Amino acid sequence: MSTNVAGALAVALLVAALVITYRPLGDHMYRVYTDRRHLRIERAIYRLTGVHPDSGQRWPVYARGVLAFSLVSVLLLYLLERVQSHLPLGLGFAGVAPPLAWNTAVSFMTNTNWQAYSGESTMGHLVQMAGLAVQNFLSAAVGISVAIAVVRGLTRRRALASAGDPGRSGDPGRPSRGGAAGRAGGAAGGGGPGSTGDELGNFWVDLTRTVIRILLPVCVLAAIVLIAGGAIQNLHGDRVVATLAGGHQTITGGPVASQEAIKEFGTNGGGFYNVNSAHPFENPTSWTNLFEIYLLLAIAFSLPRAFGRMAGDRRQGLAIVSVMAVLALGSFAIGAAFQAVHHGTVPTAVGAATEGTETRFGVPNSSLFASATTLTSTGAVNSFHDSYTSLGGATLLFNMMLGEVAPGGTGSGLYGMLVLAVVTVFVAGLMIGRTPEYLGKRIGSREIRFAALYFLITPILALLGTGIAMGLPGERAGMLNSGAHGLSEVLYAFTSAANNNGSAFAGIGVNTTWYNTALGLVMLFGRLLPMLFVLGMAGSFARQEPVPVTAGTLPTHRPQFAGMLAAVAVVLVALTFFPALALGPLAEGIHS
Repeated sequence: MSTNVAGALAVALLVAALVITYRPLGDHMYRVYTDRRHLRIERAIYRLTGVHPDSGQRWPVYARGVLAFSLVSVLLLYLLERVQSHLPLGLGFAGVAPPLAWNTAVSFMTNTNWQAYSGESTMGHLVQMAGLAVQNFLSAAVGISVAIAVVRGLTRRRALASAGDPGRSGDPGRPSRGGAAGRAGGAAGGGGPGSTGDELGNFWVDLTRTVIRILLPVCVLAAIVLIAGGAIQNLHGDRVVATLAGGHQTITGGPVASQEAIKEFGTNGGGFYNVNSAHPFENPTSWTNLFEIYLLLAIAFSLPRAFGRMAGDRRQGLAIVSVMAVLALGSFAIGAAFQAVHHGTVPTAVGAATEGTETRFGVPNSSLFASATTLTSTGAVNSFHDSYTSLGGATLLFNMMLGEVAPGGTGSGLYGMLVLAVVTVFVAGLMIGRTPEYLGKRIGSREIRFAALYFLITPILALLGTGIAMGLPGERAGMLNSGAHGLSEVLYAFTSAANNNGSAFAGIGVNTTWYNTALGLVMLFGRLLPMLFVLGMAGSFARQEPVPVTAGTLPTHRPQFAGMLAAVAVVLVALTFFPALALGPLAEGIHS
């Protein structure tokens, strides 16, 4: 079987698996966030932490919970890294240096998982398990919780809409396809446990439920599957083995499969080993490679189903997920095509596009993994992105610059797409001279200001960081390449940090005080500020009463709207990042 046929088959199997998962996983998440009961273990956690689970929170309180929890997480992980040498299972490693400990703590709290170190020679097993893996669960749960809070803001008191359209934004006078169940779901989803008035739910309840009811059960099963596929799971330290060439090699064991499961399912990224998902202990076979790609896409592609049910109209979720799918498939097709054409510095020099590619997976499956990981906020890699063709690398950059909404990270992809939907409805309203409305909520100046701030902060951080790095002689000296390719490497690093992706183009030495500090700040602001802006927008929507649907209301479930939404997403990126892309990978591709 040719590699192209194998790649096409892998894509077909992946799409089929995601389609099969969309409904059951989406419905499960809908039930998790609309259930008014608390599990016994959840009630025990609330008693220990002093949380009142049946009390709702307005958006400033919800946002303060997100901020407080995130900053405490950074502090605790930083301390754990610093005292590593005094902990059991430390493998004899010294405490992590302050700049690197800061960068790593911020990286894992923000769901970025940028790593300026080699995992097997820097972090002991306890830090890997109790520090990094725990943050993988918690950072993913924070993102999903914020997404659900945004959905509640948009769907608040949907049952009070006009009698002709109680549960959707579409044609006037037609009942929702969700029927009675859809309308009940809209009402429950608009409130959530402990929410009344303009509240968005309870952050601590959402966080707890996400971890206990969604992430933990799936990751236990996923870890078992990976172990069956050959991934390791032990507490072994260094072992010296004889090589076929007669030499010796030191191999570190560890609790790899359990960390690999949440690393992908929570769209975290990073890796137990320096070579990440190209290492056979993390990703043993071609089928585990496809399974890991499926894991990192599953939640992001299923959350729109939960959104549609909470909105009382499943077609709203289908519209969102269809845009995600079209953008994702288009990205993969373009990236794979560019990767098959031998342009670019390294591939041209070696006469092929396979340099930097793990031979077990080949170019198609490596391109599929690279597209999936940059379209989400995962950051895991199974090939060397710096060795991609110039235009292939540009596609990966564009994926992150798109805002990672196709499908994006756990939670962040959905709320990013919903902000885009608000902007799209606003633009459509300007074109036809009507007050824009989305899901029965009017879009005014306050909501648009929050949306504008949401979209401006990421490019500001990415481009400002790149500009400063390129302007400092010491940091330019750390670049292994000059010219357009060197700019691409720096631009990729700051774009990855600002979008909380975590994958690296490589080619620059980033384990320096300046890069650890600068990238840490970019990751921190790139995570928390967009969350504040999107929660503020959700709070503004939550205060509104639903407006009746009229003949002038823009149907937001139809293909026309989905097409316009996809166009707005691409145009926003093109207008914002095109000059930087033109100076970097596009210039290199044209002249290679």
